[in-house]
Amino acid sequence: MTDWDSKLDPRTQLIHHPYVPPAQYAAPQPGVFKASTVFFPTAEAMRTRRWMDKSGYTYGLHGTPTSYLLEERLCALEGGLQCLLVPSGLAALGLVALSLLKTGDEVLIPDNAYGPNKAIAEGELRNWGITHQYYDPMDPEDLEAQISSRTKLVWLEAAGSVTLEFPNLLEMVRVCQRRKVLTALDNTWGAGLAFRPFDLDAESGPHSVGVDISTHALTKYPSGGGDVLMGSVITRNAALHHQLKLTHMRFGFGVGMNDVESVLRSLPSMALRYQAHDAATRTLARWAQKQPEFVQVLHPALETSPGHQDWKALCGSAVGTAAGLFSVIIDACYPQHAVDAFCDALRLFKLGYSWGGPISLVVPYELETMRTTWPAHLAKGTLVRFSIGLEEVADLQADLMQALEAMHQSLLASR
Repeated sequence: MTDWDSKLDPRTQLIHHPYVPPAQYAAPQPGVFKASTVFFPTAEAMRTRRWMDKSGYTYGLHGTPTSYLLEERLCALEGGLQCLLVPSGLAALGLVALSLLKTGDEVLIPDNAYGPNKAIAEGELRNWGITHQYYDPMDPEDLEAQISSRTKLVWLEAAGSVTLEFPNLLEMVRVCQRRKVLTALDNTWGAGLAFRPFDLDAESGPHSVGVDISTHALTKYPSGGGDVLMGSVITRNAALHHQLKLTHMRFGFGVGMNDVESVLRSLPSMALRYQAHDAATRTLARWAQKQPEFVQVLHPALETSPGHQDWKALCGSAVGTAAGLFSVIIDACYPQHAVDAFCDALRLFKLGYSWGGPISLVVPYELETMRTTWPAHLAKGTLVRFSIGLEEVADLQADLMQALEAMHQSLLASR
């Protein structure tokens, strides 16, 4: 402490104490740097320091060493070069639309897309004079037929939300590249582990076919605990990233560094958890196929599931190449109250949205309200989606069995 410092009032010293910890501290977990205000050493530095290229720090919204580190690790995970962090997976979808679309443009969305992405198109985008169309997610020709001179963005999902069809993603991207339309993939299901979104055709080497943008709900597998809300937008194109980053800045998107710390802590175990979720889910999905109450079981690894061959061609069949989700369609002879009784009777499965955490979840859906038409490849009935956690598989199977009995009892009681 200098002579000047020692003359300061103790209350001031608590704020302006000169001690600085030594450098070269290394530990398994990185440090957490939280800030709104960032100090500059000189006025010249304040005028000239740049944050767009991550060469410096200017304000908390633009990043700290902690958020920069997560962004770089996520780029490594998905094979991208630039990453932006946003408060949720839905915010990632919104950022892409806000940045790339303007009045008079059109966006194409697969009919099996994540519902809130459809809601953005039907709400804010429509109000701003941006139109949308829904295309058949299993038909590249239908996608190409709907692309027009107004089409500026095509959303892709693999696998589809809730119904889990797996598209011919490579051909979809090729169609868009031929027509010079940007592609954005909701990659939450694949998570950078089932397949590489920027290298869909790895055999072609440096000219590999890939999406332009990958969005990811880090809330799911990267977090892994069901306690963090965060999303990412990743690109390989510097100009495209610059455009997205300016929109990100103008809308003041930011994430909390304690949440960033939680995701950084979970990333090293992500591949192991994804594989465990996958293995358990396949076991339960195969068991579900044998239950007469389920007229269809949807999971890309099942040969009878829509898009199985496309999943196998892109992801391979090894455990660890499919997320921990499967859906069933319950026979239409069971009315809604019986399906509700099934869901309510589950003890280990909790009724709740999201997935990727340690606790198994279940959600009954009204599919007819989510699609423009009932797809021919889906059986008629009530769809229920399961997210498989990290519980013992035998315990989850027993839970499903006793819930099926509760469904039978509900049906009998209503007769």
